[in-house]
Amino acid sequence: MSDIATAPTGSTTAGPGPATVTDTALVQRRIRRWLWLFIVCLVLSGLTAFPLQTETSLLVRFMDATGLADALPALDAWVLRVGDGVADGYGSHPFLAYGTDWLAFAHLVIAAAFWGPLKDPVRNVWVIRWAMIACGGVVPLALICGPLRDIPLFWQFVDMSFGVFGVIPLLVVHRLIRTLEWDRAVRTHHDFARVIPSP
Repeated sequence: MSDIATAPTGSTTAGPGPATVTDTALVQRRIRRWLWLFIVCLVLSGLTAFPLQTETSLLVRFMDATGLADALPALDAWVLRVGDGVADGYGSHPFLAYGTDWLAFAHLVIAAAFWGPLKDPVRNVWVIRWAMIACGGVVPLALICGPLRDIPLFWQFVDMSFGVFGVIPLLVVHRLIRTLEWDRAVRTHHDFARVIPSP
């Protein structure tokens, strides 16, 4: 179903192009659905950063139990290395986990920032634009810091995928917000025209 409906012939709601009337309720519902998808993914990313040692241990067992260790030896070697590193680091220096606790907390705080666009997407469109910039920044961060931290190239692509796939719902939301912005501008113009008739 389209976000816009064709206006009747002779309607004064026409913008640059075909005359359209925005179904604002439908657009707002779609914005909220996409935003909730993005928020839920952020929250899950944050929450899963807390039990990192348990998760890496389970991942090592999963690779062995499913036979993926034999099918994907490079991935298995990386998973084992990460699992050993986390176990050794957290075991000898548990304060290192405090760093990933803050990482998890940051994801939750970022998710909370989207409360504004949920309530008033047009007024808070800057949050969406800021988030798109952040998604774009994931790519150079992975490419620059990955080699410095001895991260395999295939895992750098995994990390970059968060930014690539994360920006998709944001682009959809941004487009829908622009639709609402145009509708508000048209309605404001018409309200003004009713108060001050054209000569």
